[in-house]
Amino acid sequence: MEFLLEINTEEMPASHVLSALFQLEEKFEQELSASNVDINQIKTYGTCRRLIVLGDFAPCQKDRKKEVIGPPKVVAFSPDGTPSYAAIGFAKAQGISVDQLDVIKTEKGEYVGLSKIEKGKPTQEILLEMIPQIIFSLSFPKMMRWGEEILKFSRPIKDILCLFNEKALCFSLGGITAADFTTGHKIYSPQRIKVNSYYEYKTILMKNKVVVEQKERRKMILHQIERKLKTLEAQLFPDEQLLEKLIYDVEYPFVFLGSFPKDYLSLPIEILSTAMKEGQSLFSVVKGKRQLPYFLGVADSYKDTKALIRKGNERVLKARLEDAKFFWEQDLKISLNERASDLNRIIFQEKLGTYEDKVKRLKKIVAYLADKIDEKKIKKDAIQAAELSKVDLLTEMVREFPSLQGKVGGLYTKEEGYSTSVWKAIYEHYQPLSLDDDSPLTLPGAILSIADKFDSVVGAVGIGIEVTGSKDPFGLRRNAHGVCKIIMERKFSFSLSRLLDKVLKVYGDQLKKSKDEIRNYCLNFFSSRVQYIYERQGYRYDLIKAALGADADNIYYSYLRLKALDSLKNSSHFEPMILIAKRVNNILRDQPLYRMNPELFFEKEEKELHTTFSIIRKNVLPLISRGDFLRSQRFIFRMRSTIDNFFDHVLVITEDNRIRRNRLALLQGISKLLLQVADYSQVVVEGQNKFDL
Repeated sequence: MEFLLEINTEEMPASHVLSALFQLEEKFEQELSASNVDINQIKTYGTCRRLIVLGDFAPCQKDRKKEVIGPPKVVAFSPDGTPSYAAIGFAKAQGISVDQLDVIKTEKGEYVGLSKIEKGKPTQEILLEMIPQIIFSLSFPKMMRWGEEILKFSRPIKDILCLFNEKALCFSLGGITAADFTTGHKIYSPQRIKVNSYYEYKTILMKNKVVVEQKERRKMILHQIERKLKTLEAQLFPDEQLLEKLIYDVEYPFVFLGSFPKDYLSLPIEILSTAMKEGQSLFSVVKGKRQLPYFLGVADSYKDTKALIRKGNERVLKARLEDAKFFWEQDLKISLNERASDLNRIIFQEKLGTYEDKVKRLKKIVAYLADKIDEKKIKKDAIQAAELSKVDLLTEMVREFPSLQGKVGGLYTKEEGYSTSVWKAIYEHYQPLSLDDDSPLTLPGAILSIADKFDSVVGAVGIGIEVTGSKDPFGLRRNAHGVCKIIMERKFSFSLSRLLDKVLKVYGDQLKKSKDEIRNYCLNFFSSRVQYIYERQGYRYDLIKAALGADADNIYYSYLRLKALDSLKNSSHFEPMILIAKRVNNILRDQPLYRMNPELFFEKEEKELHTTFSIIRKNVLPLISRGDFLRSQRFIFRMRSTIDNFFDHVLVITEDNRIRRNRLALLQGISKLLLQVADYSQVVVEGQNKFDL
């Protein structure tokens, strides 16, 4: 049966709409599933003024079988089977005869009782109880109260529409009673409109200048943009984030084209596009990579007959560009090197000191990383970039447009004549901002980015800031993801724990937590972030654990291990080798370490295994050191038949202590080698029974 809910509000920010739609879908699915109601469909739609849930739910709960437990069997019946007063009374209370009672086995013993079919409640009743609680539970970054109501929401709620099976579901919330009407566009069609179904709701609202589904608004915006740009033979400066925001900022999109004086084209495109985006949510128009003196905007309207929207935006944008041009010219009068001495006036974090302190740390961390990845050629440029990386925080441009930090520093150093590797490193050192964002293209930029993010994570953890649930006040997840992403893409091979030790040494006694505490937390935190990235990429969870179980300290090598495991998982040798590895581990469980003596091998099969193991180990260890885990595992597979033969003909746990220990030592050597390639014990084999190993 069709369900439709619309929460009509004052205008909400796009971020609030997106958050609410995610919460509504999740909460309806959880609550209905918990209530045993079948869900055929749940979809959410939203605009700046309305949150919409469309569903297709079963008319009622599923009937469920319920066991009613009575007295213990020994109390209910005498040894000869005669029912006691307890059994007779229980049966009478349940409206059945004694001979209809069943014996029910429980953990506490045998009881008498009966099974009943409990009829499911109508879904309508469940929804009436559920909806107010769900709306009350929605959370937003900032919430409002209005009037004398206790309800808090993103913005004041004006009306609620709620239908189930084409009939109104009436409930009260925050002084508002849900009904079967909605309203059209706030400006063009604010009157009440009665509806009976989603099709009718969507169709009528379209006629009243409201496009309900965000996909439709997106299509309308892109179609209109394409038409506007066609005459200019130009393109849109790509900005998916801005497009996503505008989709939810309007109910009926109208794209308009405006222009600005060509004088401002002397400004870099980064500054022009930011000035347009921030405050006015305008798109830059480009041809190739060159900015044109035009912009595109999206209004919540269906026409601009007198060009008032366009002219208003042109007037405001001209003032903003004039400010940007002034800031650009004034900032360039003082070099970044001259400004650097004032970094001691800007606090990075109250307990972690100033940006001058951070820059000093970055220079040491960058130098360390350049040495570790054997890139001494760019070491000098990377250190110089670190020295100037935070100076743009002192410029007027960044004060006006904070999102330009880093990029402005890079642009100013370019204007001052610094080398390409220096200015580009500064320009891109905040990248990536997310796992979907681009990483730095230059090597110095990649090194500086890792140093900056790693310093922030260690510092935050060191003063007691940690990630808990959805709370991440210092952006630790984002920084850790950035570090991992760059390492994998750049194929950087170095020890994370040694980098951590270096950063802790650079911090000195500034951090309040002990070094061991910080070390353990950071290593576990980065391991969990790497695991999250691998899961996001679609790798099997057991293969991820096998790769990280071998060694999570070298992030790039863990990635190579995982790729090798994934590429070999369908090999005919893979599962048999996994089972052998598990069998070896089971035999060695709780065994102390023993030293192997080849002279004590006297059985043919154990001699062959020792010889094979020695040859393969000699070939595999150099491959492991180079990160060639695909060839390493293929070499390991060659031991399979020899190990099988060993287990078939040799008794490991023999009565002779010396022989037993020597055979265990051989298996320990094999187990150690296997673990350097991957932790095979973590791999799940279909149909595997632990008692078979």
